[in-house]
Amino acid sequence: MPERSQNLLKIRPQIKTASISEYTGSEEQFQNLTLRPVLKLQNDLLIGVFKNYIRKHKNRFHELSLENQLEYIENSIQKDIKLRNSLKGMIIGQFTVEEYGLYIQNSSSLNKRMMNMVIMRFKDQIQLFEEPVLV
Repeated sequence: MPERSQNLLKIRPQIKTASISEYTGSEEQFQNLTLRPVLKLQNDLLIGVFKNYIRKHKNRFHELSLENQLEYIENSIQKDIKLRNSLKGMIIGQFTVEEYGLYIQNSSSLNKRMMNMVIMRFKDQIQLFEEPVLV
């Protein structure tokens, strides 16, 4: 295995709850063995990117109710192609060459999984997007 691949795999967090069995499909295997660790590794960067996205869109997000904030997250990632491609690039850039080979075989379906996982991560960490209160 080339040095780059070894180094990438070394820095990834282990996801102990990721289960793989002989019945696990290839997409789910890729999700559990590659996407979940990469998303966990890149979490702070992804959060920072979305905070910047909120700021660039005039902080409208902060004026919304919680329910509407959750919708805003989903709609932004699904409809803003520049944002979505930027997020995908940050994730795909952490793939090994071998993983990228697997990814391109079914990129459409894996992209959908990837973005759904990002949406869920953002929703689960919505408190990180709150405006700091100045005292």
